[in-house]
Amino acid sequence: MKNQKLITRMKNAFAGIRHAWRGERSFRAQVGMGLAAVIFFVWWGLPPLWWGLIIIAVALVLAAELVNSGIEALADHLHPAQHPAIGKVKDMAAGMVLVMAIAAVVIGLLAILSNPGS
Repeated sequence: MKNQKLITRMKNAFAGIRHAWRGERSFRAQVGMGLAAVIFFVWWGLPPLWWGLIIIAVALVLAAELVNSGIEALADHLHPAQHPAIGKVKDMAAGMVLVMAIAAVVIGLLAILSNPGS
């Protein structure tokens, strides 16, 4: 619904994250990998610029996973049977998550390679 109060919109956003956490194994896995990366890089002792890049990368992977899960839930609700066109859309959304995850890994590797003495 449009024109809701900010607090209502925030509650809805947190509800969406909660739905993904409870119902999507991929989202829980991505959160776990993101936390593991953060813990590793805390131990590694990166400079602040790398922290910004890593946090953006983790956030983008989680956001992509939320979008992917939303597309899948909507598609399954609107058309429960398998359909080639819906399958393509779901595959492309999953591809978006994969692209973001690969980019996050590359950022992590660059952080490690550029800060070997940390």
